[in-house]
Amino acid sequence: MYKNNNIVMKSFFLIPGVFFVMFSCSTDEKQKVVTKTQLVMSEDFNTNGAPDPLIWSFDEGRGPLNDGWGNREMQFYTKRPENAVVKDGYLIITAVKEDYEGASYTSARLKTRNLFEKKYGRFEARIKMPLGKGLFPAFWMLGSNFCEAQSLDNNKNVFCDSTKPNYEEGNVLWPNCGEIDIMEYIGSKPTQVFGTVHGPGYSAGEGISKKYTLPNDRFDNDFHIFGIEWGKIISTGMLMMFCITKLPQKMLKENGFLISLFICY
Repeated sequence: MYKNNNIVMKSFFLIPGVFFVMFSCSTDEKQKVVTKTQLVMSEDFNTNGAPDPLIWSFDEGRGPLNDGWGNREMQFYTKRPENAVVKDGYLIITAVKEDYEGASYTSARLKTRNLFEKKYGRFEARIKMPLGKGLFPAFWMLGSNFCEAQSLDNNKNVFCDSTKPNYEEGNVLWPNCGEIDIMEYIGSKPTQVFGTVHGPGYSAGEGISKKYTLPNDRFDNDFHIFGIEWGKIISTGMLMMFCITKLPQKMLKENGFLISLFICY
């Protein structure tokens, strides 16, 4: 029975690129699934209170352009315990309907940027979903070279602004930084989850995505393990998305990726 690595999402909108259990991996071209060989980080949420600052930081506000993080999200992200707290072995993320800094809701968005970053391996978390219209929680990863120092030019185009204090040389805008959505969930469709990959030429509505429907149950009723196994095979990226640990039932080769959605139960 699992108890550690738990995330409870209450009334919730979005969780960022969080990395919980990570392994390095072999790149044997004959493998169908990446072989886990070394645990490099785990988070068990053993200490009540604020999330561990050696692993986690927070995005705060409504995004670099104050536009709802480019998604017209209605919440203001905070690092308050009302929105994110560790309690009894669980990270609890809660969205609250309240007037706060010009927004109608608050929630939390945690990340490991500049604290723990890893290319290739197994990334997973055990999560219980919320239920309700308008909720869109996700467990996802964003390229570490994502540019947060954004501004708009005279034509309303976004650019990476070197005059801002959080500018880092070499950073790029989305989707050039890449994004792997390990698990996405819509609160009004509690039997379904999906995973998506975004990058140059395949982003937003053109992202590579697969959906899974849980038979005879809902994702808000219990915890499930969601994750990916990500490796490189010769010149082809391999990305396996799964819920629990069963062999893949479907596999597609699209845009240089092998994408497999695993059976969940």
